[in-house]
Amino acid sequence: MQIKQMIMLILSLIFLDVTSFASDLKDKMSFGINTYNDNADVQVYSPTFALYKKLGSQWLLGVKMRIDAVTAASIKNGSDATHVDAVTAASSKESIADDIRYAPTAMLTYDDGDNTLTFGAYYSTEADYIGKAVFVNYVKQLNEQNTAVGIGFSQSFDKWEPVFARELPKDNRDETKIDFSINQLITPEFSMQAVYSYMYSAGFLSSPYHFTLQDNIAKYENYPDTRTGHAFALKGVSLLSKDNAMNFSYRYYMDDWDIKSHTANVEFLHDISHNITSGLRLRYYTQTASNFVKPVGSYTLNDKYYAIDYRMSAFDSYTIGIPFIYRMKGGDKLTASIDYYKTSSNAYLKNWYNVDSLQSVFTTLTYEFDY
Repeated sequence: MQIKQMIMLILSLIFLDVTSFASDLKDKMSFGINTYNDNADVQVYSPTFALYKKLGSQWLLGVKMRIDAVTAASIKNGSDATHVDAVTAASSKESIADDIRYAPTAMLTYDDGDNTLTFGAYYSTEADYIGKAVFVNYVKQLNEQNTAVGIGFSQSFDKWEPVFARELPKDNRDETKIDFSINQLITPEFSMQAVYSYMYSAGFLSSPYHFTLQDNIAKYENYPDTRTGHAFALKGVSLLSKDNAMNFSYRYYMDDWDIKSHTANVEFLHDISHNITSGLRLRYYTQTASNFVKPVGSYTLNDKYYAIDYRMSAFDSYTIGIPFIYRMKGGDKLTASIDYYKTSSNAYLKNWYNVDSLQSVFTTLTYEFDY
């Protein structure tokens, strides 16, 4: 594989954004299992399946299926049930104990070498929540394929169906997301990407289950019914030597709830042999509190908004992980990872989950092959 192609492929695989979702037009299949366990007694086991089929020389049909088997109260983020901090807390929710979530996705990609267009639909269902979404991504290759510009759009139409008889002020939860990106190959060994994301959420954006007692009266968590967010990210891939590569990124997020966050990632990869790659990755996250959150126990009956979720408060977190890739003869590939996540001490975590900080371990294991 040429160095330029390898760097662009690493960038797309690691950061998984709109720039190059499925431009490798091959008949492929994969099976996987993801797990999540934390010290708040939450466990999630997620088998996954993906199938990609070429339709002629320029079209690719893809279908994916994910099943999340959840025990205890589960914190979920969009289509990904493992990451638990508030970079994108506008789309997070807390569900009930012992639930199963089914989430199929279908997509169609056109790729003529200079233009890549992907569009598709997503659906998820569980005991108390139904999620629907459509998405489209377009990437244009320029400058002899040394530059790529992309735009992505997604629209979700979700609905709450609480398992107990509580009348919600609204039962919908909709989100619009638009991404703009540019990839640039700086040198044969170094590539950079810049991404801007716009997010708008509307509907019932809090949890129907969180509540606090004020004068022996249960006051349910209540947020504003709209939220607008902006995110700016810089990402890079550097081929340090024949056997070593480094990936890094920085992301700044802000919204009209006054939450501002900073996320820094760095990953080092080393070719242990011609078919085995491993390394180390680190992630640090910090955010400010929302403009309506108050110290635990200080809410009154006159307060319009109530926040019980720690993701509305100020906190820090870090993640340390180890990725592993094993390339087999014939092109088959086994990828695995294990990550440890920990937040700073937080009064809201202590109040709701009875833990000073959230600590979790999540793992992934995927086998991919051509057919």
